[in-house]
Order: sequence, then structure tokens, then C-alpha cells
Amino acid sequence: MTVGEKNINKINKTVLLVGETGSGKSTLINALVNYAMGVTFEDNIWFEIVERRDGSQSESQTSDVVMYEIFGFEDKPLFYSLTIIDTPGYGDTRGIDHDLKISERVLDLFSEKDGIQEINAVGLVIKATENRLSDRLRYIFDSVMSLFGKDLEKNIVSLITHSDGIVSENVLQALEDLNIKCAKNEKNQPVYFMFNNCQSKQRTKETKVSIKNACKVSMGGMGEFRAFLEGCAPQKLMTSRKVVKTRHRLAAGIRNLQERISLIEQKQTEIQQNQEALKKYEEEMKNNETFSIEVNEIYKKKEQIVSGMWWKVFYDAAVCCTVCEENCHYPGCTMAWYPRDCKIMRKGRCTVCTNKCPVSAHVKENWSYVTKTRKVQKTLQEMKEKYEKNKSESGMKGTLLENLEKQMKGLAAEKDQLLEESYQLVVKLEQIALNVNSLSIHDHLDFLIEKIKEKGDIEKVQNLEKVRSGVDEETRAKLQHTYVKLKENVKK
Repeated sequence: MTVGEKNINKINKTVLLVGETGSGKSTLINALVNYAMGVTFEDNIWFEIVERRDGSQSESQTSDVVMYEIFGFEDKPLFYSLTIIDTPGYGDTRGIDHDLKISERVLDLFSEKDGIQEINAVGLVIKATENRLSDRLRYIFDSVMSLFGKDLEKNIVSLITHSDGIVSENVLQALEDLNIKCAKNEKNQPVYFMFNNCQSKQRTKETKVSIKNACKVSMGGMGEFRAFLEGCAPQKLMTSRKVVKTRHRLAAGIRNLQERISLIEQKQTEIQQNQEALKKYEEEMKNNETFSIEVNEIYKKKEQIVSGMWWKVFYDAAVCCTVCEENCHYPGCTMAWYPRDCKIMRKGRCTVCTNKCPVSAHVKENWSYVTKTRKVQKTLQEMKEKYEKNKSESGMKGTLLENLEKQMKGLAAEKDQLLEESYQLVVKLEQIALNVNSLSIHDHLDFLIEKIKEKGDIEKVQNLEKVRSGVDEETRAKLQHTYVKLKENVKK
């Protein structure tokens, strides 16, 4: 939404606002717009660019990322034009999956050619009445910090709404407790600015004084925030784009890894059981070509997925490789309408599936691959055909049992390679991300640590545990609790 006409010769400042549903973000945006236009209390007027709607405070009034551009008022209190990016409220009743969609939508805005290329400030909108750091607020900050690179730390500030002008020690203590990575003042405290949300109320004899005091608080906060924007260098978003893309690839890669390792382990079990059956009935099978034994067989099939739904913006379905017969991005692929637009694709190829196949080998449909096991009757000849069909190409020689053993070793080597690829993605995140140890990758870290422990690589396990220890167990438990509650709310 745009007010005025853009002048490319004028400086522009961009502010991204993130906050809990009901934190007063919409009113703050309207206040920023009025300030940019030079509106004062004496003007007895109030403009609204964000439409206020009646609705539950538990659900965000904003359903998509919205960009507000204010041009043509550069001779007012601000000597620059202003771009405000409003994100849907994190942590509302639509749950964790909705929050992941917000993150993807923000990434889209950062990635588009005519989108946002740099940011001057990220404003964490918090109510002055917050007397403690709630689990929900912890979760929101965790979600926000996971979007950005380390280079944006000094551009992150707190915008305290519903303030009476007195410093809210409780809010400051809550921010300190979270140990949030953000801009710090000379006292090494989080940089914050205070605003009141009463300016838009109807003026009467009874409310005029209180509204005037509210405007005074907000004008003071606006002036301080303006000074911060003037003195703070903008940050390019290249690193943040890499952070979000790496997170997507790590999450999709480890989900795929879990499925592939599960498949490998099932194949190993299948081979082991077949080895035992062959040893037991080897003589009978040699003497009777039609003699068969019951063995386990692993196979894949397509199954309809529960979601597979689409909305105006989101299309929630699975991106699958039809060559590898693998789920490359599911769940979590919501923004891409076609495989070519999925975040796991790079330079025309998939970064996840076994053979790193081209985009053309992929589909995005309302089904995903699942691995099944069935009992089948096999003769010795059929067993040989199954396990020796590539014998000449692979150079395998020896008996069927010996070839089965070689296949077991090959599967173990493949499993080690998959773990190494995921480990390297975590290393990359640690190098560039402002918040590596986000709740969104906690489960992935646990899985990696467990599997690399089995492998016996002590150094890698210690490195991963160091990353995981960035959040203490109590905080982690609270974040996880909030995560679960959000999912329960959606189901209800």
C-alpha cells in the first residue's frame, strides 16, 4: 500500500515490524505514518493506513506480509521516505505451520527483484504491560531471530507499545532474561523506544487530556526512533536470504534424511532376514528350483496426504522426485506453486534427493511417497535376480550371500554420507545465522546427534551439542511446550 509518489533521488528507510498478535502493531504503523506526514496533536486529525477490524485478539488481523510505502513528505519530521513491512502476528491460534508460512513470505519479499534489498531496523513490538517473558513471547522472538544473519544484530530494537512514558523495568528484564541478540545502549541494555496507542481514540472533553499525554509519549518515542534510524547504517539482506534458504534446506534435507535412513535400515533388516533364510534353506533351494521361501520385501507407494490444500497465497503439498521416489520437501513446502519455485532447488537441481535430480524430475502434488514392507515368496533364482541384477556393472563377485554382505556395507556408507551432508549444513548455519539454535531445528539437531553418536564420531557430536546448548533446557522445554500448544489449538 502506497501513499504519495516515489522519488528515486530521495533516501528511503525500511523498518520491519514483528510482534505477538494483539501487541499493538497496527496502531503503531498508523502512528508512524502520521508522524512521517507531520501530523501533530494540534492538527486534530488522524490518518489510518492500516484498517482496523473487529475480531478475536487471539488471531492476527493481518493474514499476509504487507508493505506500506510513505512518499512525498520528506520535508516533514523525516527527511527520508519510509517503508514499513508488517508481518502477520506470530503465535496466534493458527499455529506453528502458519508461522512457518510467515517466514517463507518474508523470504519471498527479500528475494524478489523489486522486493526489499536492505533493512534499517527490525522492530520487536512488545506491550508495556508484559510483566514477564511469556512462553509465547519466547517462541515469537525465537522465530524472528531465526530469519536473520549475524550482520543484522545492531539493527534490531524493541518498540514498546501501550506505554505511559515510564520505563517498563519488567519488559527490560524480560528482554535481558531472553538474552536476545539486538542493538545495545551504553549501559549494555537492549535499545528500546516507547509509544502510546491512544492517539486514535475519539476526542471528548473527558479524553482530551489523556490523548494529549499519549501523543506526547508517542512523539517522544518517534523522535528517538527517528534519531536511531538516521544513525544506523542499513544492512543488505544477502546473508539473511542465505540463512532462511539454508534453514529450509536443512529442515527438508533432514526430513528426507530420516526417511532415507529409515529405508536403509529397513533394507539392512530385509537383507539380514533374507541371509538367514538362505542359510537355513540353501540346500533345499539348490536341489529344488521351484522351492520358495517367504522373505520381506521393501517397496514404495504413493499415498494421499492429509493437507494438500491451497489458499490465495499458500499451496501446502509435497515436492517429490519421481526418479529417486523420495519426498524432497514435505511437510513445509507452502509458498511454491511449482517445484521450480521451491526453496530446496538450486541452479535447476534439487539439493535434497539422492541423485540431486533436475527440477524436471520433480512434481508438487497432493501425495507423498511412503515405504512399506510386504511378505513375498521367492525362489533362489528370483533372489539372485533381485540382488544380482547389477552384478556385472558393480563388479560384485561371489555367492549370493557374499553379495548381500557387500550391499549391507554399501548401505552403511550411504548412510554416513547423508549424515555428513546434514552436518555441514548446520556448520554453515552457525557461521551466518543470528540465531542458529532455533526451535525449528531442535528436533533435527537431536536426530543428527543421535545418529552421529551411533557412528562414533565424538568430535562432530560435541560440535552439535555445543550448538544445541545455546538455549538452556528450561527455555527449550518452554519453547517446545508452546510449540505443542499452538499445534493443539489448530486441531481444536
